[in-house]
Amino acid sequence: MTKFVKKDEINSEWFEIDAKGAVVGRLATVVSKIIRGKNKTTYTPHMDHGDFVVIKNVDQIKFTGNKFQNKKYYRHTGYPGGIKEITPEKLSEKKPGEVLKLAVKRMLPSGALGKKQLTKLKIYSGEEHPHTAQNPKIIEIGKLNQKNIVRN
Repeated sequence: MTKFVKKDEINSEWFEIDAKGAVVGRLATVVSKIIRGKNKTTYTPHMDHGDFVVIKNVDQIKFTGNKFQNKKYYRHTGYPGGIKEITPEKLSEKKPGEVLKLAVKRMLPSGALGKKQLTKLKIYSGEEHPHTAQNPKIIEIGKLNQKNIVRN
């Protein structure tokens, strides 16, 4: 018989990740698994079992190859001919954490559950963050596959 965990039995933890030198996609996969709760044995797809993740130094993340200049993010205003595009280079100048947030958001389910899980992601461009009172556990993200990493 399968035992489902109730809301009262779910306890979320806090994790801190230093994004300095990390590749965007590889970091996003790790973060999305933690936010969804896939790293726990009590994982259930329709419930929010995830933990909170604080990411610092997000302004120093990297892309592989030439994606920093060539990749395009599209959005639509809702009006005819209203498609807009922006590169990660221009987007990170305006909002440093938005590139990583978009990568994680697209790895989460669409709908109410995904929106709720995305609120557990806290992104900061510097060393300091206001979540030290939660005593987050530090996760070391190694510089995976340093070959062909370009940023500036």
